[in-house]
Amino acid sequence: MVYIVAIFVALMLYMWIEAHRNRVIFHSLPFSTFPESFSRFRIFFISDIHRRRVSKTLIGSLKGKVDLVIIGGDLTEKGVPFSRVKRNIALLKQLGPVYFVWGNNDYEVDYHELDALLLENGVKILDNTAVTFESEQGDRIALLGVDDMNKRRDRLELALSDAEQTTFRILVSHDPRIIEKIKPQHEIALVLSGHTHGGQIRLGPFGLYEKGCLRNINGTMLLVSNGYGTTTLPFRFGARAETHLIELKHKRS
Repeated sequence: MVYIVAIFVALMLYMWIEAHRNRVIFHSLPFSTFPESFSRFRIFFISDIHRRRVSKTLIGSLKGKVDLVIIGGDLTEKGVPFSRVKRNIALLKQLGPVYFVWGNNDYEVDYHELDALLLENGVKILDNTAVTFESEQGDRIALLGVDDMNKRRDRLELALSDAEQTTFRILVSHDPRIIEKIKPQHEIALVLSGHTHGGQIRLGPFGLYEKGCLRNINGTMLLVSNGYGTTTLPFRFGARAETHLIELKHKRS
């Protein structure tokens, strides 16, 4: 009986550690359509923070390496104090300008208050809109974001209309199912998403969702993150917590 209890405690401890890792996965992604005039473009992508406190050590390790920060939804959830959300935003802002898309759990709180908090703290909300970055040579990169699909608030066509006459397009959607709505003529090179937690607790290859991955789907690269936090229980197994540092660069032919 003692051994069973010891094994159970050890397993719970291991799952708690897996859920609280501060892992940064580096992706170097070359695209032939990425403009050469942007010599370096690095994105820190963090999704599904939920109840977690962003680590100061994590932020310290990334300073000077990031051009902008993207929060891929589920910044918070029911029961999380807004003081914690504000603290997390303040830390992420140390890395660079912060952009945000809504996730389903963000609507569990007073989302009007959350919206105001984000705006007051200088976070740009991409709710079916886009922002454009222009190089000195006039090349343009568009960062598009759609509202939450689970609430049927996503309007990809509106974000696309905001991104006209751009050389390279990145789309952020909390839910990776947005890939099903993307057409070749949209010319979206990269999609960043989360939501699934990689299944959060997996038994070998089995889980409620697939593990986070990076793959090419009909010419669009799709990154699905396991996410930084957890929901329901603060445990993970077989789907470690993760964040992403993404370097975009021109692919020479």
